[in-house]
Formats: sequence, C-alpha cells, structure tokens
Amino acid sequence: MKQKKLLVIDGQGGRMGAALVSQCKAAGLGVQIIAVGANSAATAAMLKAGADAATGENPVVVNARDADVICGPMGILTANALWGEITPAMAAAVSESRAQKVLIPVNRCSVTVVGVAELPLGEYVRLAVQAAKEQLEQE
Repeated sequence: MKQKKLLVIDGQGGRMGAALVSQCKAAGLGVQIIAVGANSAATAAMLKAGADAATGENPVVVNARDADVICGPMGILTANALWGEITPAMAAAVSESRAQKVLIPVNRCSVTVVGVAELPLGEYVRLAVQAAKEQLEQE
C-alpha cells in the first residue's frame, strides 16, 4: 500500500509551517511529510523542524498532484497572497488538488473568514494537525 502524503506549504518566515511539521511529527502520523516553502527562509524553518523540503512554485505544483492532505495558511489558495509569494500556478495547484485542504485562517491575505474565532497561532496549528490526522486515518 502506498504511504500517505502530507504536504505543508508556507511562506514568509515559515513559522506556521515549521509548527505544523513539528506537531505532525510529534503526533506520529506515520505519513510522508513534504514541506514546500514559498521562499528559502520558510523552507529553512520547515527543514529545521524535520521535514523533507523544497522551495518554490514547481515543488508545490508537483507535490500537490498526489498529496492526500495539504496544510498551510488559507492564503495558499489565493493567487498573489503572502505578500505576492503565492503565484497563480501555486494557488491553482492547491485548489485543483484532490487532497483534503486543512487551512489555517490567517486574515492577512486579503481574505477574511467570518464566523471563525480569533485564536493564537499555536491553537490553530493544534487544530490543523488534529484535522489532518483525522483525514489521514480515514481509509
């Protein structure tokens, strides 16, 4: 049986992506965790957290094709989000992927999600890891 794949995408400083990688590893998900940074700083942070990682548009496009779950800030669905780091091709690859998307509602990407409680980043990451685990454990 093919090992399931969790794709973590982040930009800027990679703080959220690194936290997602660390907590997914700590949760013992038993899946392949691939992290893609929209820039080298984000990639470095996720590498330090223990992920296999790459940088840029093409790794997002390639890895979104066969990911089972994609985690990251909600801006990864929006072209030119994260201060322009998410290219239209990256946003399209994520949105068109068959993967379940587990998105953290960071209301700084010209998108506001109403009805979502303002929580500290650490709590959003905990909830995202829990949701990813539930998705990955489904057969």
